[in-house]
Amino acid sequence: MNKTLYPWLGLVGWIILCFAAPAVSASIPPGSWYAGINKPTWNPPGWIFGPVWTFLYVTMAIAAWRVWLKGGFREQRKALGLFLLQLALNAAWTPIFFGAHWLGVAFVEILLLWTAILLTLLAFHKVDKLAAGLLVPYLAWVSFASVLNFTLWRLNA
Repeated sequence: MNKTLYPWLGLVGWIILCFAAPAVSASIPPGSWYAGINKPTWNPPGWIFGPVWTFLYVTMAIAAWRVWLKGGFREQRKALGLFLLQLALNAAWTPIFFGAHWLGVAFVEILLLWTAILLTLLAFHKVDKLAAGLLVPYLAWVSFASVLNFTLWRLNA
């Protein structure tokens, strides 16, 4: 394989992998259940989620790619393993919240996700500071989402 092409194919792979997380949950839209539950006044409008998550998944992919470029899975097993863990937790939240309507379980799950993102960010920081920085907006959004998830749970318990 062409050595100059290989890294770019890696980036494409990371982008596909990151967008696989929401693709798994694409068949579970918020729907009428979510429209009918109590929400705080600061609940974001629905249209904001698509652009925000698109940006976040792209930056997550670039961050993972940058770490992967520093020795692949062989040398970055811990950092990339944490990344894959947080991605799996990311994919699991939608079926729990929107699919099963388990707001309390979703809150516990999002706290696990938040922790996994933080650990990933710290592991990435040891390898590539820019990669870690690319995860900061993701951690910020999930921090906000955690507070929102908790609020929705309490309002609808």
